[in-house]
Amino acid sequence: MRRLLPLAFVALVSSPAFAQWANVPPPAIPLASDGKPDMSAPAPRLPDGKPDLSGIWNPPAGAVANLARGLAEVPFQPWAKATYDERAAGLHWKEDPPASCLPQGLPRLLLAPAPWRILQTPAVVFFVHEAFNLWWQAFVDGRQFAPHSDVSPTWHGYSTATWEGDTLVVDSRGFNGKLWLDQLGKPSTEALHVTTRFRRRDFGHMDLQITIDDPKAYTHPWTVAVELGLLPDTQLMEFICLENERDTRKR
Repeated sequence: MRRLLPLAFVALVSSPAFAQWANVPPPAIPLASDGKPDMSAPAPRLPDGKPDLSGIWNPPAGAVANLARGLAEVPFQPWAKATYDERAAGLHWKEDPPASCLPQGLPRLLLAPAPWRILQTPAVVFFVHEAFNLWWQAFVDGRQFAPHSDVSPTWHGYSTATWEGDTLVVDSRGFNGKLWLDQLGKPSTEALHVTTRFRRRDFGHMDLQITIDDPKAYTHPWTVAVELGLLPDTQLMEFICLENERDTRKR
């Protein structure tokens, strides 16, 4: 399978995280009896009792290649299946947005092979991604999508969020229809609606449930589940996609 990310990315993620700093305060990490991070310790909570989702999270290897890995069948519309088959065969790889350093969009960005950070406040949750230095936000202040609003479609959409018990439910709409849902090329349209559920199971693990609802591309909504792992003692690094990019120039 072709490589989507520049080789420079590998060098970035393997660089020492704190080589540029001195007097770095030790992170607040629960330790097991052997002195190692206790990843199964209880999930931290904020003063208001809500789970604290903050931290740098890492998707499992290969998650971005096939969003529907583990599903018996994806409910494609006929045109979407034909498009997917051609893309998966590698016939249109230059049309894949990341191949031209364009955003990967949601939900693909959550599964890209690069860590990302959650910054949580009472009114808004920020998602900061090492891949392509991208960010997006979900408002938790009670706002709603305006009916029939004339919004400018975007790669990451517009997101609101609510709490269902200990699960943060993020509702994202307003996409531009250009993004591929995964590396194999599952298509999307402007009708895409993504619901993402974040549940921090314990200190070191996050359960991610993603529901795709795009009636122009799929006959009915479909859901996948992914487990994220916490990177407790690291920092995000700068990743500039167009700096010395050579992939497309070789072909």
